[in-house]
Amino acid sequence: MVNKANDSSTTLMLTSGASGRINALLSVRALRSLWLIIHAFVLLLLFPFRGRFYITSAEKGGGSGGGGAKEDKSSTQGGGVVVRVPRKSGAAVDKEVAARRALSIKRVVEDNGDDETSREFSLFVTSRGDTMFTQSWTPAKVKVRGLVLLMHGLNEHSGRYSDFAKQLNGYGIKVYAMDWIGHGGSDGLHAYVHSLDDAVTDMKMFLRKVLAENPRLPCFCFGHSTGGAIVLKAVLDPKVSECVSGIILTSPAVGVQPSHPIFAVLAPVFSFLLPRFQFSAANKQGIAVSRDPEALVAKYSDPLVFTGSIRIRTGYEILRITSHLQKNLSRLTVPFFVLHGIADSVTDPKASEKLYDEASSTDKTIKLYEGCLHDLLFEPEREEIKDSIVSWLKIRL
Repeated sequence: MVNKANDSSTTLMLTSGASGRINALLSVRALRSLWLIIHAFVLLLLFPFRGRFYITSAEKGGGSGGGGAKEDKSSTQGGGVVVRVPRKSGAAVDKEVAARRALSIKRVVEDNGDDETSREFSLFVTSRGDTMFTQSWTPAKVKVRGLVLLMHGLNEHSGRYSDFAKQLNGYGIKVYAMDWIGHGGSDGLHAYVHSLDDAVTDMKMFLRKVLAENPRLPCFCFGHSTGGAIVLKAVLDPKVSECVSGIILTSPAVGVQPSHPIFAVLAPVFSFLLPRFQFSAANKQGIAVSRDPEALVAKYSDPLVFTGSIRIRTGYEILRITSHLQKNLSRLTVPFFVLHGIADSVTDPKASEKLYDEASSTDKTIKLYEGCLHDLLFEPEREEIKDSIVSWLKIRL
């Protein structure tokens, strides 16, 4: 582990849970795919199309999509990129959400036999009408001294952090977590993010509920990868920062740049025209997120973890939120602790260093772990990393 700061920032792809996707989506290799899509779109405008391909009316409300649906496929002659066209109706997506939510609830109920922790779930409805799944871990034998609101990363869910939450319970810290839109037990096509601003707004709403239930207790926010970007954007709001005692970020998605300038122009266009399209080219193989084989098996065999190709809109939203953060790092004033693995090839540790250097916070800490990959809380050094977080929190309670 090393502690250091550096102004230079070379950015890599950003996602949390699906390795290799954003960078591949933005690579020069994808240019040919994008040209094929442009060509196909022009043909759709010029000719009537009466095939098996269709777009459901439910898409208007963000309720249609793929994620396990039967799909029409169009591949290039070169055998490289497969473009998947979602074919689920709104009812099918609702059924999928119901299955994910039932599994999320089942895991909470089955885990509630712990004498040290009381684990509960709840639902709330956003201003958009989406139902969000949340859960909490409350110390059963220790007085609650503080709160942590946890935001998971892209393509995963809050239940993956149950062991960490229980460890925090042992120090009198109650933990709340929310599955953000399109994830876990919450509404939305699996891993489809129409707007990360919606996730930021939902987090703010959830934070208000948490604070109302726990007056006069210090509250900290924890975010992993894209969840860290959501936390960062939320606390740039002065109304939020004044309510938060500090934030903890692991492998945060702070900065990303397209590998070719043309994508900065094309990304918003295609995210509007073909938001739910998926590219197999965005599924680069071999980029590990943990050096613990058992942790990898547990993650990618979990039905609540999305392992499909990234959707165009989701990739664009990551570009958009990181672009905003890069321009506003100096506005960060809350105490923060950022942790990053130097060997992380999913999010860039140098972007975390840039965050540390440019933030206006007077209370800021950075720890860089030699050899560690993206999922820090699932690395072999997880206990050391968790102890560092606990120590940072205990000093500020």
